[in-house]
Amino acid sequence: MKEQNLPNNLLRFNQTDINVHHKKSKYQGFFKLDEYQLSHKLFSGGTSDLLTREIFERGDAVVMMPYDPVTDKLYLLEQFRPGAIRENCSPWLLEFIAGMFSKNESPVEVAIREAKEEADLKIDKNDLLPIMNYFSSPGGMSEKIHLYVGRVNINETAQSNSGRNSFGLHEEGEDILLHVVSREQAMNLLNQGKINNASTIIGLQWLALNYKTLQTNWLG
Repeated sequence: MKEQNLPNNLLRFNQTDINVHHKKSKYQGFFKLDEYQLSHKLFSGGTSDLLTREIFERGDAVVMMPYDPVTDKLYLLEQFRPGAIRENCSPWLLEFIAGMFSKNESPVEVAIREAKEEADLKIDKNDLLPIMNYFSSPGGMSEKIHLYVGRVNINETAQSNSGRNSFGLHEEGEDILLHVVSREQAMNLLNQGKINNASTIIGLQWLALNYKTLQTNWLG
């Protein structure tokens, strides 16, 4: 049997293979919920039945992993997340810097702004490296994450932030505790299940595969 060239058969459909029959807003607040009635092409041929799907529209977000290639350390932010209340574990999570877009902002601008707001870090655009873009939960949410790694100087910023108990914007209800951990410590936390949110897991797994190349490129 002749082997198929699988890459040519991947992702054969696109936007033109969807028919949105109706769309209406079900809720509009800080976030919104839209209801779609749609149909799409089937792999077996023909078209699907009319499907009704509710999509959570929260906008896109930027996540930035602050990493020091000299000390091989990084920052983890600890903060309360109401979406994790349902779990048996604590809803205080260990995460990277993250934030949503303001009007007309680029991903790089969001990363720089959020680094200052959430951790008092001054990040230059030349010290930001894009890792990937991905959908966080496309079965019911439209959000796409723009994931970056940012070069920081741990020793320098640790000295300037000495004595501070928390970070974040009070007017946005943020109460953030900043932790400095080694890359190995971060991986141990990941292996122990202490880090349990998608963007931080993805970022650390990327770092595990690429930290040597990152150090070589950033340290020249």
